[in-house]
Amino acid sequence: MDKDYDIITERLLLQPYWVIDFLPKQVPQDSRGQFFAVEQYYLTGKRHERLCRQLADVVLKLNCYHDLTVSHFGDDWVMNPEPEALADWLDDDLHHGYLCALIDDGTALITASGGDTHLTLYNPSPDLLQLAEQLATAAGLHLWQPNQN
Repeated sequence: MDKDYDIITERLLLQPYWVIDFLPKQVPQDSRGQFFAVEQYYLTGKRHERLCRQLADVVLKLNCYHDLTVSHFGDDWVMNPEPEALADWLDDDLHHGYLCALIDDGTALITASGGDTHLTLYNPSPDLLQLAEQLATAAGLHLWQPNQN
């Protein structure tokens, strides 16, 4: 491909970001709850499989509206991969890998990482942010912006 998508990705990782998550907002550091135990619960077994499907649904549906240029496990970048491949990659990467998807040739970025219960959306336009919120809600998830200081 003509562009250096790795450089574009590095630039976007420094931009403001939002989280697509199973929780409706960031858990405060001084929370008296048991966030890490609950998160671990969602990272195992059937709960994790369901969460992976929900997150994949968001990305697949996003690809109906926007081009996605995707790198899975740091492999070559693929423009608009087949939906089944993209879903499989997300499932793999939410277990033990890393996926980057540049949106519309690098205006925004969405990432998925093994050991996480969320997707991260960097530098979305207002329209993209609204769409991401609608897609997250439809999948039973939440979109929120964490503290970024």
